[in-house]
Amino acid sequence: MKSDELVFVPLGGLGEIGMNMALYGFGPAKRRQWIMIDCGVAFAGDDLPGVDLLYPDPAFIEAEKKNLLGIIITHAHEDHFGGLADLWPRFGCPVYMTPFAANLLEARRLSEPGAPRIPVRGIPQVTRFTLGPFDIETIPVAHSIPESMALAIRTPLGTVLHTGDWKIDETPIIGLPTDAQRLKDIGDEGVLALVCDSTNVTRDGISPSEADVQVGLRELILAARGRVAVTTFASNVARIRAVAEAAAEAGREVILVGRAMDRVADIATELGMLEGVAPFRGAERYRSLARDKCVILLTGSQGENRAALARVAEGEHPEISLDAGDTVIFSSRTIPGNEKAVGKIVNALAKMGVKIITDRDGLVHVSGHPRRDELRRMYGWVRPKIAIPAHGEALHLSMHRDFARELGVKQVLRAFNGDMVRLAPDEPNVIDQVPNGRLAKDGELVIPLADPTVPERRKLAYVGMIAIAVAIDERGQMAADPEIELVGLPVQDDEGETFLEHVRDLVDENFRTLPKARRRDAETVRTAIERGVRAGIAEIWGKKPVTKVLVLEV
Repeated sequence: MKSDELVFVPLGGLGEIGMNMALYGFGPAKRRQWIMIDCGVAFAGDDLPGVDLLYPDPAFIEAEKKNLLGIIITHAHEDHFGGLADLWPRFGCPVYMTPFAANLLEARRLSEPGAPRIPVRGIPQVTRFTLGPFDIETIPVAHSIPESMALAIRTPLGTVLHTGDWKIDETPIIGLPTDAQRLKDIGDEGVLALVCDSTNVTRDGISPSEADVQVGLRELILAARGRVAVTTFASNVARIRAVAEAAAEAGREVILVGRAMDRVADIATELGMLEGVAPFRGAERYRSLARDKCVILLTGSQGENRAALARVAEGEHPEISLDAGDTVIFSSRTIPGNEKAVGKIVNALAKMGVKIITDRDGLVHVSGHPRRDELRRMYGWVRPKIAIPAHGEALHLSMHRDFARELGVKQVLRAFNGDMVRLAPDEPNVIDQVPNGRLAKDGELVIPLADPTVPERRKLAYVGMIAIAVAIDERGQMAADPEIELVGLPVQDDEGETFLEHVRDLVDENFRTLPKARRRDAETVRTAIERGVRAGIAEIWGKKPVTKVLVLEV
């Protein structure tokens, strides 16, 4: 139809790394059909007290859910599929994913009471299927987790290649390499738009292979004299296999520590990805092994405070401990924002006399994302008419935009979350803004990040709280001494007077200054005491604590 349009709407992942969620719509403006690519999360930082996870706000597509044909998951990293359990009930549509991702989702559901049973339609890593006007082909790409896929999304108005996360690795250890020939063939057919990973656009060259890391880990484990502990992302099955093979060559057994590590190893074993690897041992085996006969593979590479490595570093793990002369290998990259938490663990280990090896000391980790020479190859294979940088912060997207132009792509759009980009017909352009934002996982609830809850908690962290209960009788007099609770305030001022005494004095003073007739009005009393106490403490302390006053009429 002449009124048909092909549009791209990112709700997460463009302008940030994490929380990936992208929509493709086809049809007239009022009757579009949609598919969603990925449904990810990001981990909250210390600036969001009480919040564990962040999600893209899917309000726009939730309002269109009757036209949402399905969700396709490109791979099983948290920033691409971790939002399904909490967000899928808002959509209710089928979800398409490979066996590894499906098994990981099911294992998580079984471990989390109340998690929804999601209608997963399993697909192989190489397949082709149709959803409404979308003809979708999956193309294998190398990444740091098994069964990652790029998507060729064919429509009557052209083909979009959505890369997901990828790199060029001809020896990925586990799974298929990036299918260069298939990408070239799709390029020969004609690609309208390339929506492409920008994570490593700031780096020249080509990312090393997982096989190179395997060599590095092997050399370190063979040379070690004491215990060896390796921490890495649990989802990196190739890394797990590399450690296991190196340990076997060194005559060591591998002990898995951490629920996520156990879960992934079980799934990978079930799917045949760890065939030929000696059985892993549980933490209970640790004490019976000599120091030079074990390799501990454990979670916590990002400094998570309750993960196995943090507990070992603090001497709090019930079964695993390390001593001077042992070695810990961080086979991972510290995600920006986690430096302080990782540094705390590194310092604790160093204090024990443990030798610490990171990617600064040797090739013990490689990224799963493409550097500039890999991007150059992708553009050469696909030869898109339009380029849209994705999966990156503003700097990554800007650098990718400039790089794509250098490669000869004539139409490059830098889009951000909430932009509705018309890809066809006519010139590509941002034609609208849709509702977008972030949701926060707060305990068992999912709330808007703009909810006043988080700013209130942040304020409490800096200035503390004063809670006051006052009882007044019908004559407008206090029926008893006020009840006062201080949280987060200093005990006393620099002259030795307690803040509790200061608050009592301020309550009495502000109550007495009210005209007698107004002392019988609970709201007037509450307001006067609240304002007076907050202002009085600010004069003494230089901070205005959160002040809550409850007035009871007796």
